[in-house]
Amino acid sequence: MTNKVTLFIILLISTILLLAGCGSSKDSNSGSSENTFKVGLEAGYAPFNWTQNDDSNGAVKINGSKEYAGGYDVEIAKKLAEGLGKELVIVKTEWDGLGPALTSGKIDAIIAGMSPTAERKETIDFSDNYYTSNLVMVVKKGSKYEGATSIQDFKGAKITAQLNTFHYSVIDQIKGVDKKTAMDNFPAMRVALESGMIDGYVSERPEGVSASAANENYIMVEFEEGFKTSADDTAIAVGLKKGSESTDKINEILKGISEEDRTSIMDTAIKNQPAAQ
Repeated sequence: MTNKVTLFIILLISTILLLAGCGSSKDSNSGSSENTFKVGLEAGYAPFNWTQNDDSNGAVKINGSKEYAGGYDVEIAKKLAEGLGKELVIVKTEWDGLGPALTSGKIDAIIAGMSPTAERKETIDFSDNYYTSNLVMVVKKGSKYEGATSIQDFKGAKITAQLNTFHYSVIDQIKGVDKKTAMDNFPAMRVALESGMIDGYVSERPEGVSASAANENYIMVEFEEGFKTSADDTAIAVGLKKGSESTDKINEILKGISEEDRTSIMDTAIKNQPAAQ
């Protein structure tokens, strides 16, 4: 009888430990913690965000990786995490996976140069804007498109933009354009431009400045007669889960970052970006 009682107690303790272990594993992978602020970004959209090999210039280690993320978005994320009183955790995520990662709870926020478009607002909430930019075209220096002043100067040109962004949809505003398949990320578009697969790609001004600074063969074209966009299209905000309790606090923190500071942070990001980005 004593042996049966002892065996029962051992089995009971083992079951409790097993259940406790499963519970802690679930919690650690849920993407949400009272002490951490998990931010998703692709770390491939300089100067907003990029990947580098060390923590120089304030870069933050990427979760589960030996690499680090730097850039304008990372600096904004650091300020938000500090204001929230939480530890910043950077979760490198492909652009198409950012929305699902947020809604599933893998990350707490998207800070990735994302515009608060009407379509995105259907599934996630957004903070107030933390940057506003204009659309430009990045082309090869010395090409016939270098001196373009209107988007219509790109008639017949091979043009693309990033997949699932409004950048790609505005290409249709160019009459007679040779619209190429959208690409996954900006590094891929830069390679395509370098190789001659495309004549240019649509981007935002900071990325255009970044591209021309990183490679002397690229040049950014700004337009006198540019793309027609909405205010939300050219704004950039923090993506948050529907009904997030952090939205008001994040907006409060963002209000404390002056336009002068935002400009300074962007200028520094452009200066510090890795040459390969």
